[in-house]
Amino acid sequence: MGDRHSEATGHLSKVDPVMRRLIGEIGPFSLKPKGHRSPFESLVRAIAYQQLHDKAAESILKRFIARFPGRRFPRPDELLAMNVRSIRKTGFSRAKVLALRDLASKTLGGMVPTSRMIKRLDDETIVERLSEVRGVGRWTVEMLLIFQLGRPDVLPVDDFGLRNGFRIAYLRPTMPLPKELFQHGERWRPYRTAAAWYLWRAADREKLGRK
Repeated sequence: MGDRHSEATGHLSKVDPVMRRLIGEIGPFSLKPKGHRSPFESLVRAIAYQQLHDKAAESILKRFIARFPGRRFPRPDELLAMNVRSIRKTGFSRAKVLALRDLASKTLGGMVPTSRMIKRLDDETIVERLSEVRGVGRWTVEMLLIFQLGRPDVLPVDDFGLRNGFRIAYLRPTMPLPKELFQHGERWRPYRTAAAWYLWRAADREKLGRK
């Protein structure tokens, strides 16, 4: 992982002077994926966090997992067997319950791959397959590709934080359009994940500075 990270920063420094400056200021690329989670678990968690603050989502997840004593995390068949009213009582909205049940059904049907199978699929195939799940869009799958699978060449151009980081780092007066970010990011291939990580850090740094 260390070698790949240094390859990424070396490439970005070579092709983009702004990235070279950011890397010098922020330091080594230190993203560590949480690879122990299955795609099913990752997407359940992603659905829980949609449109909620972290603490609220975490509370809902704790209550949900507590309904399955003895399990670190429920299986898809267990979720499907659970009464809809019981899921709602943990704090999930009606729309999210429908999304969770669709996710469980598509996992059992093979549309959502297992942990072993997903490692053999390319990024776009994963995006296409997981976006078939109700309530799961491209951005959600891109977060899974980056933070769960550690894929090296993902650029979530619709992400607000990423676009804001680009605006800050490249001294732009306005937010870049997703299309502009995509076009600029072509020079970062095949290490766009590392570029995204540095742009997120740039946005975080400005937020801390304002505080």
